[in-house]
Amino acid sequence: MIAGTLNKIPKHFNSSSAARFGALYRQVSLLLLLNLSHYGDFGEENLEVVRSVANVEFAKAVILGNHDSWFTKKFSESEKDKVQLQLECLGKEHVAYQRLDLPLIKVSVVGGRPFSCGGTSLFRKKLLSARYGVKDMDESAKRIQKAALGTPENHFLILLAHNGPTGLGSGLNDICGKDWEFKGDGGDHGDPDLACAISLLKENNEVSIPLVVFGHMHKELAHGNGFRKMIVVGADNTIYLNGAIVPRVKSLDDGNKRSLDNESPLSSLEIKGTARAFTLVELSEGRVTKVAESWVAVVEDRTTLIEEYVLFERN
Repeated sequence: MIAGTLNKIPKHFNSSSAARFGALYRQVSLLLLLNLSHYGDFGEENLEVVRSVANVEFAKAVILGNHDSWFTKKFSESEKDKVQLQLECLGKEHVAYQRLDLPLIKVSVVGGRPFSCGGTSLFRKKLLSARYGVKDMDESAKRIQKAALGTPENHFLILLAHNGPTGLGSGLNDICGKDWEFKGDGGDHGDPDLACAISLLKENNEVSIPLVVFGHMHKELAHGNGFRKMIVVGADNTIYLNGAIVPRVKSLDDGNKRSLDNESPLSSLEIKGTARAFTLVELSEGRVTKVAESWVAVVEDRTTLIEEYVLFERN
């Protein structure tokens, strides 16, 4: 999630709301003020989870990931597949190749390519062709670029993608680095079409891109190799942020239960709950001022910030 702060969670963000977020176990969500975005992998075409997100009653932007098209490999004209049903649930809030403007908070979200699995190949090429008319990386890049054009001048622009762009490093612990191969440094597993779209927009000074948010590449590396770099600040101050903390819902340990117990008449035996990860971004005057990985305890109707790891803070 990306938010103003989590120390002051809105009153309506109760255990019921948190439970819905908890179902999104594969990726961290993006919460901007009271607006939710999610960059995919709700489950293996889990329509129930997608429907619960669609029913959350505030503005949101979503892009589906590779796991959201895990079984559906091509478009069917004879019956509605689960990809189509997910898209119908989300409606205009699924931002693939389009822009969602939120004028009340002066934010615009532009979506990248849906169903991405990373790397140089288009995942679910038949789906992309049938639903979006995209047949190759070049067409995909141009669609992303086109969606960003016309962003209101006073809006903060977020590029929302399932996977990040190429060009951010090829080491196994880099933000989009391939970590599951034993030999070498792995390689750059970013999306070349997203990188191309960003380059085109910047070269022509068409729009400013302060923030690119994505998931897919898990924070915890394969084979016990440690943790991934989750943020990159580009030379032009564009912030690239990976929020794929997996799992993002854990049981509260005894230490956290005791600390919560100090604030409540409930005994530790009565307290049962979870700790949930959110990636928060604070904005001020059109700039990112802080990015933090935050863990929130959810116990009955209470939400409490229990840990915060600052990834970026502007001086």
